[in-house]
Amino acid sequence: QVQLVESGGGLVQAGGSLRLSCAASGRTFNMYNVGWFRQAPGKEREFVAAINRSGGSTYYTDAVKGRFTGSRDNAKNTVYLQMNSLKPEDTAIYYCCAADSTLGFFQAVVTTARQYDYWGQGTQVTVSS
Repeated sequence: QVQLVESGGGLVQAGGSLRLSCAASGRTFNMYNVGWFRQAPGKEREFVAAINRSGGSTYYTDAVKGRFTGSRDNAKNTVYLQMNSLKPEDTAIYYCCAADSTLGFFQAVVTTARQYDYWGQGTQVTVSS
């Protein structure tokens, strides 16, 4: 079992930055790939980023490439999402999630929400124009 708790959301002006954290329980956290999804009001949940178990590989949706950076510190059981140059369209609830790394770290896998077994409660990010 893995429990995930996100933090770091808030209100920021366009062009600003936030760093989201996803703290995990469990001694085997380094066996999981971690994803970030977001859901804006009235929209479906969408993939944002993913990082593999070691932190050496990442995927990003095109809308955030070059602005968002994922990282992880397995010693602290924490994954981060650094978000720079934020835009109003980034406003959403951001969720982190974990998937068994034995599924592999392939784009078709990590971008699909149903591949993830564990989800956090979400943290609100609001970007004002």
